[in-house]
Order: sequence, then C-alpha cells, then structure tokens
Amino acid sequence: MSSSVEMAASSLPAALAKQLAALLCTVAVATLCAGTAGAQGYPAKPVRIVVGYSPGGGTDTTARSLAQKLSDHLGQSVIVENRPGASGSIALERVARAPADGYTLLMLTSNETVLPALRKNLAFDLQRDFAAVSLVTIGPMVLVTHPSLPAKNVKDLVALAKSHSHKLTFASSGIGGTPHLAGELFAQMAKVKLVHVAYKGGADAVVAAASGEVGMSFASVTAGRPLVDAGRLKALAVTSAKRVSSMPAIPTLDEAGLRGYDYSAWYGVAAPAGAPQAVIARLNADIGKAVNTPEMKELLARQGLEPQTNTAEQFAAMVRSEIVQSARLVAASGASAE
Repeated sequence: MSSSVEMAASSLPAALAKQLAALLCTVAVATLCAGTAGAQGYPAKPVRIVVGYSPGGGTDTTARSLAQKLSDHLGQSVIVENRPGASGSIALERVARAPADGYTLLMLTSNETVLPALRKNLAFDLQRDFAAVSLVTIGPMVLVTHPSLPAKNVKDLVALAKSHSHKLTFASSGIGGTPHLAGELFAQMAKVKLVHVAYKGGADAVVAAASGEVGMSFASVTAGRPLVDAGRLKALAVTSAKRVSSMPAIPTLDEAGLRGYDYSAWYGVAAPAGAPQAVIARLNADIGKAVNTPEMKELLARQGLEPQTNTAEQFAAMVRSEIVQSARLVAASGASAE
C-alpha cells in the first residue's frame, strides 16, 4: 500500500479502514492473477511477424527461420507477413496500429533505427509506439579492400586515408544503411576522410570493391567471404566486438587498433506498445530457446549471422542507443533520404 493510501486509511474509522485494505488486496491479487492467466492462455491463435522487406531478402529469411522454430515452442503457427516499402516504414506503421495483444509482432532491424534521422513526419515513433521483445541475431560486417590497395592491415589503411584525404572511397548498399554508417563510424573514430559511394544493393557494392571501382567496403560476411576466399578482396577486420565464427582468423576492428569499435547489422522482435508484460516475457523466453537450437544456429550461420538474444529491457536500451548513434552519424555525414 502506498504512503498516500496508508495516510488516507489511517484517517478512517478502524472498521472502514480494514474494509478498504481488504478491497485493495483483492484488486491486487485479481490483477496478478489476470496477468498470469493471460500468459498461460497465450497464444490462443496464430502469431504474425510483419517484415518490412520483400520475400527472399535477409530480413525475410531470418524471420522465416525464427517463425519455424518459434512455432514449436509457442504451440501455435507463426506466420510471416511481408509489407515492403519506404525502407521498412510501411511495416512499422502496420504494427504500431495493431492491437497490443502479442499476436502481431515486428521483425525490427538496425536499418530502422536510422529512419527518425532521415525521414520527417513518420507516422510512428520508434520508441513510443513499440515494445522491445528480444534481439535475435547480429550480422557482423567485414572490412574488405581491393588487393591493389597498399594496406596490409587497419593501421596501414588509416595511414593511407590520412595521406590521401578525400580520395579513399568506400562502397555501401545505400545512404543510411548499416554498411554506410559502419563506414562513417570508422571515419569518425579513425579521424579520417572517406568518400562514400552508394550502390543499389550490397552485392553491387561488394562487386565494386572487388573490381577496384572503389577502394573498400563494409560487406556482409555472406557477400564478402567468397570473394576473400577467391583472392579478389582482402579482409582486414570484422566490425563486431567478437571475432566471427566463420572467419576466425580475421581480427575485430577493436583488436586491429580502432579501440571500442563495435557496429553490426542486427535483427530483433518488437510488439506494439502496451503489449502485456507477461506475453512479452513468454515471447522473450521462447525466442531465446528457438534461436539457440542447433538447427536455428545452422540456419543463421548460412546467412553469416551470429545468434544473440537478450532481455526485453536490454533490447529496448540497445534500440534507444542505436537511434541516438544513427542520428549522430547521419548528421556528421550530411546524408539525407532525398
């Protein structure tokens, strides 16, 4: 009982105060039981994961892999619904307006944390309108250069960039995307100037680096590793805090001299704001179980992804931090959606 309620009760006759206390206890117990019952009864029907990109892409593939395993733990079908367009905004708006009952979820990605900095008048607020559920996986990138670039390691690359100010180019999949901001973060932390060249997609950006059209690129492990193995690209470092299991010999940027660098693409699950905490807790637990099955780990590894889950509170803090960091990087780069 709060202090204000206690003070009010103390001013009442003893019999009435006892009745008030009993009523408050009954309400508290009923609320607790309702929350527990809601968790036990969830899900009573299929769950939907909305994806803001077309079928076959990385976000869609990850969502479908998760849906397959998550349905085993939830005991209900988990359906993937594609709502592509406007850099994921259409899907975000769809979920923001959905009932907050845990039956409509969002596959949230690192790309969406850039939207508030790039686009005005969004129909949703990324922090106000969504409840974080869990991180699912991260997609480390690999810093690759054309073999002709005279840099054997990251320190050489930084020295080269400082000696050729505004001349060292790097390719990305587009303005505001994770590979673009990975390059901007590299430039800021290394205190160098890089020239950004945007391509239509990640595959085009990696091919541009392999052909020598640009000097370097921050590529997904899936796209970059085959060209590294073929000798068409040099891998200098990975962008994650830990080494990548499929490229264990390649150091992290932190190990290579850029202390504190940690920037990866990621995928997670969110729900509409106001979703019951008991339901979020159930989803968080079952996502953790699903992601850490051997089958799911293998599916993610094929996509160059590393399984990584956390608590709903940790994921919410991560999203907030990335929104701030994305805004800072976009402002420093001068990027815009137009």
